[in-house]
Amino acid sequence: MNSFTFTDIFTNIFPFLFMLVFIFFIIVFVYSMVKGLSQMRKNNNSPRLTVEAQIVTKRAQHYHRNNGSSTRYFVTFQVESGDRLELQVNDWEYGQLVEGDSGKLHFQGTRYLGFDRTSL
Repeated sequence: MNSFTFTDIFTNIFPFLFMLVFIFFIIVFVYSMVKGLSQMRKNNNSPRLTVEAQIVTKRAQHYHRNNGSSTRYFVTFQVESGDRLELQVNDWEYGQLVEGDSGKLHFQGTRYLGFDRTSL
């Protein structure tokens, strides 16, 4: 009669499970890299546009990790056609932009290039 002990399970099954987890993380990493490079290429091939827009809302997304935290900043713009576009901006731009401001939005694909506020 075959009976498995804890040692048998640990020495036979653990390496297999460890390899599955390792392969999963490699797949996620490669997928993230390909997705990021694809988006960068798409942005680079998109025309640089300047449109009249109004700042509708702002939001910050906080990430907490073992060794610290980071924040990504987003601003939603509404263009003349009524369409809305959410773009990631840096922290300085996020602090300078105010909800309700109107002006000229400069962007390329999903890449924020700038916003020139209209003088009142």
